[in-house]
Amino acid sequence: MGLDVKTNRVRIIGGEWRSRLIDFPPRKDLRPSPDRVRETLFNWLGQDLAGRSCLDLFAGSGALGFEAASRGARRVVMVESDPAILRALAASQAALDATSVELRKEDALQFLSQDTALYDVVFADPPFKAGYWPRLAPLLPPRLAPGALVYYESAAPPELPPGWETWRQGKAGQVTYQLLKWTRT
Repeated sequence: MGLDVKTNRVRIIGGEWRSRLIDFPPRKDLRPSPDRVRETLFNWLGQDLAGRSCLDLFAGSGALGFEAASRGARRVVMVESDPAILRALAASQAALDATSVELRKEDALQFLSQDTALYDVVFADPPFKAGYWPRLAPLLPPRLAPGALVYYESAAPPELPPGWETWRQGKAGQVTYQLLKWTRT
């Protein structure tokens, strides 16, 4: 029972907080990444994220960001613009004593255009059929540490502009997901 949409809960699947539940408010566009997809993603990334800095854009339920923190990420910045969702993330952060997690109430695109930090892993799971990739792609490279990976989840694989390549990809039901690399320095 990783995802229980009726009760708006998702289970952390690995790391220090394995099997702990995260609550999130009901929202039409809020659909946490399924267990199978998260398991595949963290197999790709490696189970231990110790020392890595992660950015969870469009944080939503927080499943990806809390999963990264549970697996030892040094820093996880979770960006969310919805006040009710942000309150739920703060409650989960407190319940888990997630000291490596920082919450930011901001639009994801605005955050990217103003932030100056570098990240080893960026999770981008925007509203499902919103087509965010063309707006995200030019904003991401300045935020990427050397060798960084970008996880992108959507209804269809993004068309990658020059400089981007797909490192790994998968599909589960209506969800396509991929790990992307920026190849230009």
